[in-house]
Amino acid sequence: MSTALADDSLAQAGQLRLTWLRFKRHKLAFVSLFIVALFYLVAIFADGLAINDPHATDAKRSYIPPQGIHLFDEDGFNPHVSGLTGKRDMKTFKLAYVPDPARKLKVVLFAHGYSYNLFGLIPTDIHLIGLETPQPVDGIFLLGTDQLGRDLFSRMMVATRISLSIGLVSVGLSLVLGILLGGMSGLYGGWIDTAIQRVIEVIRSIPTIPLWMGIAAALPNTWSVTQVYFAITLIISFIGWTELARVVRGRFLALREEDFVIAAEMLGASQLRIMLRHMLPSFTSHVIAAVSLALPAMIISETSLSFLGLGLRPPAISWGILLQDAQNVQVLAGAPWLLCAAIPVVLVILAFNFLGDGLRDAADPYG
Repeated sequence: MSTALADDSLAQAGQLRLTWLRFKRHKLAFVSLFIVALFYLVAIFADGLAINDPHATDAKRSYIPPQGIHLFDEDGFNPHVSGLTGKRDMKTFKLAYVPDPARKLKVVLFAHGYSYNLFGLIPTDIHLIGLETPQPVDGIFLLGTDQLGRDLFSRMMVATRISLSIGLVSVGLSLVLGILLGGMSGLYGGWIDTAIQRVIEVIRSIPTIPLWMGIAAALPNTWSVTQVYFAITLIISFIGWTELARVVRGRFLALREEDFVIAAEMLGASQLRIMLRHMLPSFTSHVIAAVSLALPAMIISETSLSFLGLGLRPPAISWGILLQDAQNVQVLAGAPWLLCAAIPVVLVILAFNFLGDGLRDAADPYG
């Protein structure tokens, strides 16, 4: 009886429910969904997760190796990190700060630190973890520090917000352009279709790197971080909408002769209403899959631009800017932890690709 009820419920299920049921069977895509959600949670609460001020520099803390948090000692459960002690390098005669196991600094939850605005609105200085009694030189450096003594873990938290938000905004703009222009191309046909397709072909025929370099070089050096942020977002959107437009055009060409579209036209519905109200909802899952596959391309574009020095510039922090410090082989030989900035890039790109594959497979629940 229960099997019959389940089959009956499945037969009456809508497209979105069938898509979700099929997506859940794709284990790798399902795990990737949680990884992507975790990254965006990190992006939302980046300042609260950061331990130290990501912009604070201190030459005394240059190239401090990663520290681990010790949970236990002879007194039982006692989360702590080792304090830092100055030590002279007899080869370079430079004063470097190294961990001193004899000094134990207690780590507490919801500690006070540098001030920031939660969600950009609420002023606070509460951070997830921190030292109970911070000292001028001591700190928690989970991923070490860079040449200027900046905490790499805190910078990576803030960089996650910048890089993921650029990808999300760029995909949003590309989605609007792709649906409108691709829909018009597929629905109207004729000279409109020809004009839009020629524009797409011109954009896609230009090599990506020279196009980025040309557009980015046109950005004035006097622009603020915010202005450059929105300019880079527009540049990536301008390049990335073409693929989605092709997908939407193909679907519209297949649907415009369907009975429900002809019926809507006979009832006097406008072309815009037919496109947005009747045709687009019929392949929403395909659009979602296309967007999930476009997101990693947008993120890689921003990372590449910033890594090459053509995108965001300091004091902005993004994954590409963090990877700039890892270009020098001699620096990496002494501070290999600078390559940690590549880990979130690889993880989020793989997660988005697996997620996109799962959504694409689930887009046709009746297949």
